[in-house]
This record gives sequence, C-alpha cells and structure tokens, in this order.
Amino acid sequence: MIRSAGLLVIASIAPLLAEPRADAEQTSQRLAGHELEVLEVRTPWFRVRGQDGYEGWVHAGYVRAMAAREIARRYAGPRTSLGCVAITGDGRRRALPLGALLADDETVESGEVVGAGALRTRFPRDPAAAAETALARFEAAPYQWGGITPWGVDCSGMVQTVFGLHGFALPRDAWQQAEIGTVVDPAPDSLVAGDLLFFSSREDRRVTHVAIALGDARAVHSAIGRGGWSVERLTTEDPYVVTMRARITGARRLTRQR
Repeated sequence: MIRSAGLLVIASIAPLLAEPRADAEQTSQRLAGHELEVLEVRTPWFRVRGQDGYEGWVHAGYVRAMAAREIARRYAGPRTSLGCVAITGDGRRRALPLGALLADDETVESGEVVGAGALRTRFPRDPAAAAETALARFEAAPYQWGGITPWGVDCSGMVQTVFGLHGFALPRDAWQQAEIGTVVDPAPDSLVAGDLLFFSSREDRRVTHVAIALGDARAVHSAIGRGGWSVERLTTEDPYVVTMRARITGARRLTRQR
C-alpha cells in the first residue's frame, strides 16, 4: 500500500534534482504511482523525500497533489510494471518502466505487470535471485547518472531497484549500500551470487561504485566506462577490470530470509 505523503508521481519517470532548476544535476528518479513527502515548496518546485529516504527537487509537472483516501482508492490493488505500455482511465497511452505502479483503472496494452500478491513469489527474497534479475531485466541498459530503470541507470540505482523487487529495501547511494549486510571476503573467487562488491576511485577510499556478484568470479554492474550494463569476469587482465580490482574496498552479503 502506498503511504500518504502529499504528492503522487504521475509521469512515467520524475527526475529528482540537486537544485530547484531544470538544468540541475539529476541525483535520482521516482516512478509513476509512487508517493513523495513534501519538505519545502518553491513554486513550481518541491523538495521531496521518497520512500527510501532520499531527497531531491521535483518539478510540479511530474506530480499531482492528491488526498490520501483518493490515492488509496486509485491504488487499492497496485500492480508493478515489469516494462509495459498501459492505457490510463482517460484513454491516454503511456510506457511504464520496471518498478512503476499502475492505477486500478489502467489496462495493459503490452508488456508485463505483476500484482502485489504475486510479487513475492515472482521475486523471492534471495540475493542470488536478485543477481539474476539484474542480468535479465537490465541487459543493455545505458548508463545514466541518477537513473533507476532499464531506460537509463547508474550503479547503485540498478542495485536498489533489483534488490527492492526482491524485498530488500536498500538505500540509494553506493556508499550507503556499503553499510548494509555482513562483511565478507571481497576476493573475486570468494564471492557468491548476490554479494555486493564495492569500489572507490577516490584517494580517501570512500565508496563510489557497486557491482553485484554472480559467482564464478563474475559480476554485473552499470558503469560509465562500459556505457552502461556490463558483466565482468573479475580475474581477467583486461585493463578495465585490472583497474576495477585495484579499486575494490570491500563486499557485503545480505540475508536471504526476513
């Protein structure tokens, strides 16, 4: 059930920006059907907080103020897009990315959706299954700073989205994700599918990048140096991978069961 927060995202994707201006840096995104808590208003901009606690500025054109009871009525049985084209109640066609929510009066023209009741069965709370989702759902996704969908995604955005589908509520940024779970040996041969592997390109070793281990010394990530989604064998002497290995700062393992 969507929580009452004041604003509902009505666009397929709503950019969250670092400042209240159109040319500001995109820091994250929020998707159709998700609510935002209003923290500050500078018309036509809102400083908002998403359900993951991440804050940013969103333009009024992407959202609509709506009473909690109206949202509850429209999303009594929310369905999650796995990538679809839907027809709204007033007849408009719109494409919805992975993770967007469909209102009850929307019909699916093409693509896939999954109901709330089936979400746990389709996407079990298992880190290894989340790794498989990263492979299947983000293949060929281009890199986009602040992106969280297969239409454009950054490293931590992919991790947050795929693990969120599998019931793990992870924070937005890689450095925050590096504080979740149990510390494990980051050696490529020691990692199992679903482990999170962290990297730093900074002198102070603050985490700047995250990848999802696949087992067999492989990992999947979204990186600007690869143009987006990429699967790496971490033991090769490819110059890009050699640099990755030198930047490893640690690894974490999430618990399978609640």
